[in-house]
Amino acid sequence: MRLPKSAELVAGHLRRQIVRGELAAGEALPPESALMAQFHVSRPTLREAFRVLESESLITVRMGPGGGVRVRPPNVDVAARYAGLILQHQGTALADVLAVREVAEPQAVAHLARAGGPTEITRLRAALDEPAEPAESPLDTLRRLERFHPLLIELTGNQTLRVLMGMIEHIVELADRSRVQSDAGSPDLDTAVARSRAAHARVVDLIEARDAERAERLWRRHLVAGRDYLERGDGTTVLDMFG
Repeated sequence: MRLPKSAELVAGHLRRQIVRGELAAGEALPPESALMAQFHVSRPTLREAFRVLESESLITVRMGPGGGVRVRPPNVDVAARYAGLILQHQGTALADVLAVREVAEPQAVAHLARAGGPTEITRLRAALDEPAEPAESPLDTLRRLERFHPLLIELTGNQTLRVLMGMIEHIVELADRSRVQSDAGSPDLDTAVARSRAAHARVVDLIEARDAERAERLWRRHLVAGRDYLERGDGTTVLDMFG
């Protein structure tokens, strides 16, 4: 049986403190000398523990004057990038990722129609009414429309679903932005944006009317149309947005 190294033990202790919120985001860790005394380890061992946590994006390390070690709480984008590497290694098609969204988001919409209240409707209406900047580009418009999707998931109140779909949305956003940049100024893009706005407004009306069946059906059609738009073009669908 392999015994954990001292650096792994130190990293594990600090990791638990970070994920439990005992060490807050942006908080500086104590000086190296204090941590070495606390854990009874050498400076090389402590720095090895730092490298482990830094590779997990749980801390940032800046050496030299004014530097130090600061806490970074777990981030969905980090998980999405790692998931993207796994999907990329497996040769996963973008359609495979989009299919997950087509299952989860319509269910979230139906849940909101059945269980949502005035607070949820107010937040959805506020998202619809978010003002555009005077010189807004197609990419800026896309970013505003994209924020509606994670909001639907957030309002269900399911934290597990929020994390999992946050990973999916991060990947889809990369695909969206790549497509928009290649379609800038085209009628196809204008049509896609107009249809998205209409679908967002209509689904909020149906949620407010507590029509779960029609809201779910409408949102699934909207996501399928989005998938068709993203997959149009050169036919390359293998997930390759992470470089």
